[in-house]
Amino acid sequence: MLSHNVDYSGEPQARPKTRVAVLDDWQRIAEHSADWSALSDRAEVVFFHQPLGTPNDIVKALADFDIILAMRERTTFSNDVIAGLPRLKFFNMTGRRARGLDEMLRRGIIVSITGGGEDGQDTAEHALALMLAAVRRIPEGDASIKGGAFLENVPPGFRMAGKTLGILGLGLIGGHLANYCRALGMDVIAWSRSMTTDKAAAAGVEAVSIDDLFARSDIVSLHLVLSPETEKIVGQAQLSRMRDGAILVNTSRAPLIDEKPLIDALQNRRIQAAIDVFNEEPLPADHPLRSAPNVVLTPHVGYGTREMYQIFYRNSIENTLAFLDGAPIRQYSFDRHLM
Repeated sequence: MLSHNVDYSGEPQARPKTRVAVLDDWQRIAEHSADWSALSDRAEVVFFHQPLGTPNDIVKALADFDIILAMRERTTFSNDVIAGLPRLKFFNMTGRRARGLDEMLRRGIIVSITGGGEDGQDTAEHALALMLAAVRRIPEGDASIKGGAFLENVPPGFRMAGKTLGILGLGLIGGHLANYCRALGMDVIAWSRSMTTDKAAAAGVEAVSIDDLFARSDIVSLHLVLSPETEKIVGQAQLSRMRDGAILVNTSRAPLIDEKPLIDALQNRRIQAAIDVFNEEPLPADHPLRSAPNVVLTPHVGYGTREMYQIFYRNSIENTLAFLDGAPIRQYSFDRHLM
């Protein structure tokens, strides 16, 4: 039975049901990844399958929701957007890392994050897939056959065995990738701010300077945490050191790369790239990366496996039910500044 409020006229009025927005379900996978029945019994759950657009569009779409369940950082919640959502009481972001949520805490909004991605395998596997696609020119071969041709428009690839992989950031994901590529017969070198000779030796890689990494590598793969110190860490100087025909892979964060010199290098056909992350997502239709040669593009799916989505959405439901019960779990706090 619905509880009732009494309005100013004295007439009984049904209490609005708690409304939950499940954002960023662009692949239409959320409803099939977990059992939503326990939450649907207690709240109205609405799934959003398209990007919400401008900040004004976001506010307009979400103004009547009490709870928002977001997928990583697909939708940007600026301070102005947060200020335009006075009804918001609980915000959940998938993934074990989060950023840009402190303004919600300052406004008294309870924020939770989920598990998922602790071992880094999904993104590492996607980085390897991008490498293989770029090395063996798989997108060109696919497009040529589907366009009615065969080998005419497909340049030859190269053998990965005996080549050098440079890993920028030897954490969990970079460590997995190092293992994969050593199994393919590659030499692996690495750089990070916290790199030590012992750490490199334990991972079976050679520690080098960042300049040497870009100069020696046939493939460079980025696996750094985004911070003020690492933003645009790959710029004109690093790109100019790359060998002709070398491949730059980014499954980490788009702002790690200075985009303009990258586009120039691609348009000059001096290097190749394989990219899963972008400064603006979805990537605008007229963005020069869409028409650039020598680049493989995927729509930020590095972490997006069926197994990962199951963890994300099961944890999101658990977090929301715990909030509704007055005992929030997996809370994000000011001292938990995760990127």
